[in-house]
Amino acid sequence: MHIVIPDDYQNVIRTLDCFATLRDHRVSLYHDAVADVAQLAERFADADALVLTRERTLVGEELLARLPRLKLISQTGKVAAHLDLAACTRHGVAVMEGRGSPIAPAELTWALILNARRQLLPAIQGLYAGQWQVNLGQRLYGQTLGIWGYGKIGQRLARYAQAFEMPVLVWGSETSRAAAEGDGHRAATSRQAFFAEADVLSLHLRLADATRHLVTAEDLARMKPSALLVNTSRAELITPGALLDGLNLGRPGYAALDVFEQEPLTDSGHPLLQHPRVLCTPHLGYVEREGYELYFGDAFANILAFFSDQPCTLANPDVQRKTD
Repeated sequence: MHIVIPDDYQNVIRTLDCFATLRDHRVSLYHDAVADVAQLAERFADADALVLTRERTLVGEELLARLPRLKLISQTGKVAAHLDLAACTRHGVAVMEGRGSPIAPAELTWALILNARRQLLPAIQGLYAGQWQVNLGQRLYGQTLGIWGYGKIGQRLARYAQAFEMPVLVWGSETSRAAAEGDGHRAATSRQAFFAEADVLSLHLRLADATRHLVTAEDLARMKPSALLVNTSRAELITPGALLDGLNLGRPGYAALDVFEQEPLTDSGHPLLQHPRVLCTPHLGYVEREGYELYFGDAFANILAFFSDQPCTLANPDVQRKTD
């Protein structure tokens, strides 16, 4: 069996413990980011299975039509908009999903909040440049943490906030607001109040048609000039251009970002990377060793189960499986 794994940016998948489960199979790994359909079709031409790292590779009708041999896509985590599930079904390509974990994304979010509030990056850069104490940060104690989306990550953040003695303010669905209140937190009285009251506002929503560009320029304009917006979910949750415009207008005052509309972001001149009040990381939310062992361990186990005809749960159960 030939298994192809694209987008191994850090060249680390072979170092994972779970990789040993594929020792009896041919595995091809690619360490760059490719979007060209023709190039992807060439790389995947004789693959029996693909392992997709989250949403890094777009797989749609055009690409699938050029992969008659492909039988299975084993997705790390859950299927999202990068994968055309209906097209997979039409082309006889089964899709299997794995699990996710809130631990690494929540920890990364909190690291961004701490670093952005204490302004650690410019302080560290100053020290390495021979300067001592170049700025003045802020403590988290007493600041209101706004969480939009009270799921597994949001709930974990709320517990971190309690340890730092930060009051928590939640917005989201009625279910999310009720759950937050049940945990002793406060639900915002309105969307407008949520943006106006939060000192640190963190987005934790899934990207879907209903949430795409959900955060508008009007929302950002309600934030305090001292407020910090944190986005470790998806850049597309925010209306294009609205965040940069808002920062330049002074509301919010700061941003900490792990996600971008174009990834990987390799343009060092990008205005968000150049902005003095923005802290950026290269989509590291789930990029952590134990998380990778979970994601890829599931993906590899799914491949082995599928090709050994074990009972499998497919994301597209109506697919007609290909045979050699």
